[in-house]
Amino acid sequence: MLQIAPTGSLEGNLEKGVLCCRMAKEMGADIILFPEMFSNGYNIYNRPVEEWQSEAIEPDSEFVECFGRLSRELDVAIGITLLEKYEPAPRNTLVLFDRHGSRVMTYAKVHTCDFDTERNLTAGEDFYTVELDTRVGSVKVGAMICYDREFPESARILMLQGAEVILVPNACPMEINRLSQLRGRAYENMTAIFTCNYPDTVPDCNGHSSAFDGVVYLPELEGSRDTCILEADGGEGVFLAELDLETLREYRRNEVHGNAYRRVDKYKLLLDNTVNEPFVRERRK
Repeated sequence: MLQIAPTGSLEGNLEKGVLCCRMAKEMGADIILFPEMFSNGYNIYNRPVEEWQSEAIEPDSEFVECFGRLSRELDVAIGITLLEKYEPAPRNTLVLFDRHGSRVMTYAKVHTCDFDTERNLTAGEDFYTVELDTRVGSVKVGAMICYDREFPESARILMLQGAEVILVPNACPMEINRLSQLRGRAYENMTAIFTCNYPDTVPDCNGHSSAFDGVVYLPELEGSRDTCILEADGGEGVFLAELDLETLREYRRNEVHGNAYRRVDKYKLLLDNTVNEPFVRERRK
């Protein structure tokens, strides 16, 4: 995870991002993930909407394509994030390149924070899981962005699509409750969840990028184990988490969570769009 601060310019973010990708490769990374909306550093608060919307870039811009070429050069997958130019309004987007430089996923944040300035974004339409070819083999990878994690349905859909690893670009304080959300999503879906946040030098962020492997029980242990395999400190840096994919797959073949014992016929209310008190909000789009 690249827990790095933006520089204040698109060109500076590109230069710093490339440098940090090279550092991550030297550390042994197979998948590199940026914090949320790295192209403009998620700098959308306390600014005129038209000003930050003008910083949106095309998904095939030189900024994005540079990371595609870099992924091929370094033989690593790279998840780069951007404020994407889109109509009628920009999107909050992750583009995932595989180690061959192929664009395998473009995911736009589904749950935009419509209670605040993100209501001026276009929300994504769906969740996606792809088969990602890595240096150590193929892995099924899904994505959600920041506020998406606060809805259990996001990770649940990705699990149902077969995701083994969920990538989560982030831009907010990762305190005990938000970390607990991620721990819970990994536990209930038997998926690994990797979250990359901005460091504590960025306003309203505090680092603590994390990785949860989702493996709660092992035969050799009497009780449950801590599924957290990485929690960074608040500072800027490149952080590496090592996932035992074979252990995760064996766990998914045998444990009771995920999709084994769900009662889908009892969940019809989940598809009802009605919002009742006390949850009615004027700013809901």
